[in-house]
Parts: sequence; structure tokens; C-alpha cells
Amino acid sequence: MTRIPLRNHAQHIQSDESCAICGDGAQLDFDFSYAFQPIIDIRTRQVFAHEALIRGPGAEPAPSVLERVTPTNRYQFDQACRVRAIKTAAGLGMQSRLSINFLPNAIYRPEVCISTTLRAAQAYGFPIGKIIFETVEGERIDDGKWLAEVFREYQRIGFSTAIDDFGAGYAGLNLLADFQPDIIKLDMGLIRDVDKRKTNRVIAAAVVGICAELGIKVVAEGVETRDELLCLRDIGVELIQGYLLSKPLFEGCMPDADIVLPL
Repeated sequence: MTRIPLRNHAQHIQSDESCAICGDGAQLDFDFSYAFQPIIDIRTRQVFAHEALIRGPGAEPAPSVLERVTPTNRYQFDQACRVRAIKTAAGLGMQSRLSINFLPNAIYRPEVCISTTLRAAQAYGFPIGKIIFETVEGERIDDGKWLAEVFREYQRIGFSTAIDDFGAGYAGLNLLADFQPDIIKLDMGLIRDVDKRKTNRVIAAAVVGICAELGIKVVAEGVETRDELLCLRDIGVELIQGYLLSKPLFEGCMPDADIVLPL
């Protein structure tokens, strides 16, 4: 999908079919649902957020859905994902924040395209202040300044923002210099065996220090062992996501009472 630069968009908006379908949430020819994986604040022993992870309608793995996404339906899929995630979370009575992956290269004009999300939040009674938008895992960000522009608009409206896979490939210090999100998620490649690998530990600690100076929360994702958790706690990471604490819950969410920390 070719994005029209924001500064040139006004003269094209009336003829752009993608903007026309933003308002009515055009139907896809396949169905999907969500699993929700909690992000735990190990300091307060509360669920900080649940990340919405795409699944098939019968809990089939994400690739079974994502393989149906094409350049033609990419925009509709991004819009439908937002609505479905909010509707499902509200139906579960989710009290934590809700983190929704989005496709930055599927967005033309954020202040227009966000209207579907705002309508869904209002319709299902889910506060926009509890919604986090994070860049989708593995999504190539061709224009970091464009992503920063999208994120600023989301923050202006009242959403929180997150950079996923920080330190892997496309999301790194250059992007952080252009824009300071509310949250960054350390890439699981950096987290794996962080207790055993000095280089990983030093880098993770340095990022935590930078984020503390900038007022950015840090999430460690993909935490699988107690030793990784203890190491991350010792370098100042308070928000943990991973199989050690909980696998994704298909059409379910975790109450604070169910949190068990192996500390």
C-alpha cells in the first residue's frame, strides 16, 4: 500500500478509497479473534496491560490469519483489528490497559483513520486512556519520522504509545531520538539468557537507564526463566511479559488475583 505523505494528503483525500472505508469498517472475507497476554508489574503485583494477539476464530495460530492479509485488504484488516480487540476486551470486563498492534505503513492520515477506533471505544465503553498502540512485531518501518508523526497524533488524542522489538532491526535509537513513546518493549532476542550473557545485560541496563531519564516505561518481553526475571528486576525492569508468568489467554484475561511471581 502506497502512503500519501501527510503534507500532500488534503488534495487527495476525497478520491482515496482507503479513507472512504475508514468510516464504515469494510468487512473482510475471513474471521479472526484474539488471545490476550498480560504484562505484569512485578513491583505492584498487578496486571499493567494485556497485549492483544491475533488468533483464528477457533484459537488457530496467528499465521493462519496473517496469511490472508494482502495489500488489497491490509487497511481494512488494520481497522477491523482495532475494533475487534476493543470489543473483545470490553466484553471480558478487562480492567487493565489494552495494547493493540497496528500497521504504521497502512495509515494514511492518523487524525482521520483513528476515527474507527474512537467510535469503537465509545460504543463498547472502553476508556481511550487505557488503550496503547504499539508497532506490530516484524513490521518494517520505512519512515521513522512518519511513525513519530503518527504517534504524536495518537498521544494528542489520549492514547498511549509503544515501540515493540526495541533494539531489533528497524526500531532503535534513531527512532527514539525522533520521538519518545510512553513505552518501549525490549526485544526478546536481547532478553534471552540475559542473566548469562554480559553483553545483553549491559545493553539492557543502558536502555533502562536512558528510558528512566526520558520518562519512558520499559517492558521486557519473552521472559521464560526465573533467572531472566531476577536479572531484569535487578537492572530496574518492572514490567514483564512472557511464558514464565502467563501464556496468551484465548479470549480471556488475567485478574490480579491470579498473578504468581517466582521471585
